[in-house]
Amino acid sequence: QVQLVESGGGLVQTGGSLRLSCTASGRTFDRYAMGWFRQTPGKEREYVAAISFRGDSTDYADSVKGRFTISRVNTENTVYLQMNSLKPEDTAVYYCARRRGYYREYDVNPYEYDYWGQGTQVTVSS
Repeated sequence: QVQLVESGGGLVQTGGSLRLSCTASGRTFDRYAMGWFRQTPGKEREYVAAISFRGDSTDYADSVKGRFTISRVNTENTVYLQMNSLKPEDTAVYYCARRRGYYREYDVNPYEYDYWGQGTQVTVSS
């Protein structure tokens, strides 16, 4: 059983920055692509960003492109989401997730991810 633990959420003003971290248990972290998603009450989980298992390829939702950066350190079993120029519409619970199946390309569909963290709240005040 893999556990993903997120941290780094909080309250920030518009234009501010936060860095989210997600640390995984186990010894196979470097075999899996990872993704970040977010969700607000009453809405479906929304894709934010993803990174390949090696960390040499990344992808972003249009809504965060140019403002957010996903990265990973495989020796630390950790994936990060650096969020800059935050906007009130970025307010959500943010989740990290592990791509289903090892050595597979990342995906924007949340159903292609099999393990999820507990989520961390990000609130951007206007």
